[in-house]
Amino acid sequence: MNEFHYTGYAQEIIFGSASLDRLGEAVERFHWRQLMLCSTGSLRRDGSIAKVESILGDRLVATYEHVQPHVPASQVAEAANLAYEHEIDAVIGLGGGSPIGMAKAVSLAVEELRTGQPARAAFPTDQPLVPVVAIPTTYAGSEMTPTNGITHLDANGSARKITVTDVKITPKLVIYDPLLTLNLSPTLTASTGINALAHCIEALYSITRNPLSTAAATSGVRAIASALPRCYAAGNDLEARSEMLAGAFLAGTALSNVTMALHHGLCHVLGGTAGVPHGIANSIILPHAMRFNLDATAPQLVPAAEAMGIALAGKSATASVEEAIQRIYDLIGQMNLPQHLREVGVQEADLPHLAQVALQSRAVQSNPKPITQAAQIETLLRAAW
Repeated sequence: MNEFHYTGYAQEIIFGSASLDRLGEAVERFHWRQLMLCSTGSLRRDGSIAKVESILGDRLVATYEHVQPHVPASQVAEAANLAYEHEIDAVIGLGGGSPIGMAKAVSLAVEELRTGQPARAAFPTDQPLVPVVAIPTTYAGSEMTPTNGITHLDANGSARKITVTDVKITPKLVIYDPLLTLNLSPTLTASTGINALAHCIEALYSITRNPLSTAAATSGVRAIASALPRCYAAGNDLEARSEMLAGAFLAGTALSNVTMALHHGLCHVLGGTAGVPHGIANSIILPHAMRFNLDATAPQLVPAAEAMGIALAGKSATASVEEAIQRIYDLIGQMNLPQHLREVGVQEADLPHLAQVALQSRAVQSNPKPITQAAQIETLLRAAW
């Protein structure tokens, strides 16, 4: 790491129990007068949307509360038109990766509608016309990153998730309130928790890693390894929920300024093309992606093994990381998450096509162990099937 390139983002992070109550004062500080909320029906049912409505009052001028997983392009168009009609100043994503991803997509789309120009940053310091506010209720990490995926249908009806990275969609305001995670189901707790762990793993061996991403990722692994089993065992453990959310913040921070690799590239394909929920895809693929990359990344992953409590004395880097991979695989099983693609509806006959789609992914092409043929990916997918 004698050379690295680092990009930081202007963000305000408010972390703590009941921090949602500070949304109103933060909105005032930013001088936003007309806001739109993107969320889901489950958060309407559990009262979270009502809390935001109560805090913002008439400043909340539009709500789009039926966001579907993987951010379908058709929904982006609907939500963007709603936002454009209401002349919003900022857009809020409340929920997991999909509502926050929808808010990011709306931000770019509304800017393009207003200016008639592509809403892409020319410089790392470019600011959005319509800023994003993120209020995560899972551990997905999108709130910290400049990355977003939208699922498009081609002329044949085949789905494909297209990922965009742009500094403008990095949320300007992030509110982490552990109280909002208390209603998270055991399955979503487990799957989005593994997603956060995967952010740390990929940040540690990213080809564009830097000292800050490595430090954040290592601390994130330590927090997640400690808190995730406790959150799964007792969802109302506020101390564990707070530690886990801090781990997710560290994980998102680690991934926010490095290049993703094979693991995330594959998970985006499994989500956008095969319809596998993102957290579940992470849970199935993570041990296999780590094993695939082991001969090229073991030294970089030793800090993760140590952060998980694995004793390093007398072991090679490879042996230490192999033990970490087994611990992760065992944890996924203990939390009753699927561990095979066949359990989530992926057909064996689809694996060659999924491998071909994944080969085109920028993330896959940025893997620290070069991937030049779809057959390499197909071998991994078959191991995961």
